[in-house]
Amino acid sequence: MSGIVVDTSVWIDYLSGKNHPVLDDALRHGFVLLPPVVLAELISGAHRARERAVLIDFLSDLSLCETTRDHWVRVGELRLRCREKGFSVSTPDAHVAQCALDVDATLLSRDAVFADIARNFALRLGP
Repeated sequence: MSGIVVDTSVWIDYLSGKNHPVLDDALRHGFVLLPPVVLAELISGAHRARERAVLIDFLSDLSLCETTRDHWVRVGELRLRCREKGFSVSTPDAHVAQCALDVDATLLSRDAVFADIARNFALRLGP
């Protein structure tokens, strides 16, 4: 199994107790990559200090996707190319997709925008 980038939508379900065997397997083998914006989104949704502390501890074991200046240039270019193809992508979603594209990882998400990106670019989506 190669790396897995996990979007906020899947994390919310998973952390709420929804079963996700692919994510379980990737976590067990250390294949999960965490985009920095997903880290920020998850933390911002944890309203209680104890919940945040547990979440930060859990997420600290995951590898963070590197986000160099070149990565952010590619994020902007991806947004532009999507717009040229007739659909728009937010900067956070383009960042998540670009994290997966940068390392040729599979992306786990429930958000339809990633299916649009995958139809037009080399983004691989998982179940």
